[in-house]
Amino acid sequence: MSSDYPFEMANTINTVNINVERINHLLKLYGLTKTDFITKVGKGLKKPYSEDEVFSSEIKVSLLKKIDKIFSKGLSYYLDPQQVKENKEESIFFRKDTFNAELNFGSKKIVTHFEEEKISLSALSKMAGIKQDRILPVFTIRSNPKEVAQKIREQLYPTFTNFKRDFLKSLIAKFAENNILVFEFVETWNKKEKVNINGFYLSPGTIVLKRNQNSFSREIFTLIHELGHYLLDEEEIDERINEDSSDYNSLNKIERWCNDFAYYFLIGDYDSTINQLETANAKNDYHHEILDQISERTNLSVFALYTRLLILNKISVATYRKIFNELSEKIKAREAEEKRKRELEKQRALEEGRKIRGSVAKPILSPLLISTVQSAFIEGVINEAEFCRRLSIKPDKIDQYI
Repeated sequence: MSSDYPFEMANTINTVNINVERINHLLKLYGLTKTDFITKVGKGLKKPYSEDEVFSSEIKVSLLKKIDKIFSKGLSYYLDPQQVKENKEESIFFRKDTFNAELNFGSKKIVTHFEEEKISLSALSKMAGIKQDRILPVFTIRSNPKEVAQKIREQLYPTFTNFKRDFLKSLIAKFAENNILVFEFVETWNKKEKVNINGFYLSPGTIVLKRNQNSFSREIFTLIHELGHYLLDEEEIDERINEDSSDYNSLNKIERWCNDFAYYFLIGDYDSTINQLETANAKNDYHHEILDQISERTNLSVFALYTRLLILNKISVATYRKIFNELSEKIKAREAEEKRKRELEKQRALEEGRKIRGSVAKPILSPLLISTVQSAFIEGVINEAEFCRRLSIKPDKIDQYI
């Protein structure tokens, strides 16, 4: 084969010619040094790969597969001769240098995946002739978060239910009506490297949430916090949304604004009840009963409500930390008991020769995602296989979505 075209298959069937600059581009995107990358590629091997092996234009197919196991781009990505350049439209990692999180590699992959999904869906919308212009106004941190929350509630607050997953689903649907796309992702229990982020906002109108199966209240708070970022049009990746932190004042102005906005959006008229409470102490049982009731009626966690008391100087830091630890221990005990029951049921099933079919949690699909993919399919922009892939459905279920 001609050496003038280095992207064709090499003479030996075990090697292939690639565009090395595409690997270098991915290193920039993920902030990896060559040394770190080579270590990742050769993880578990007795003899590490050399730089010449990894960054050669002619590379072993087996090695290329190891490289793609890291990036999940598909082998054809590395064979493409077209050059790629650092582009701010491509990734938030090219648009921003620092984030409110020390992102691990798994988190960077999640962010990159949904950045690509955002760009892809935007392209589908244009090809299908769908307009998804911004509807809600842009605010600044000089705007009063309580007043903004009251205004935005009129457009985005759904019919209330304390079935928290249903409430979250209704919120996502309301967001869709206002051209805000929400992706929810579910992290499998056996994933080797857990992501260390709860949510993030990608301009111009995409929010990504990690499923919090143990606390939908926290996931709801994260969603509204990221809505705050959308309203400010300030992109961010958050490691942990501080709905429960005695170090609240250490947050930067944007994070505090988004937290305040989330609180006021969810608390609604019950804010006046919170403001009228006396300082929490042993005599009034630290307001446990009334805060439990407000939590049930707003889907704010009890943690978040105690944090608000702390912000209002209606509870001491020492008492707050004590209650925080007590609540945390109760949650851990409940989760441990649930795990014990599951393990006991598995053991019983094993002894009785029964099979237990575990159900994998499925992410909530935004109606905006569904309608965009539907339109693209009807207009002939995508085929049936792509339609099913994007909605994570089997071909025999396609009639339910058309």
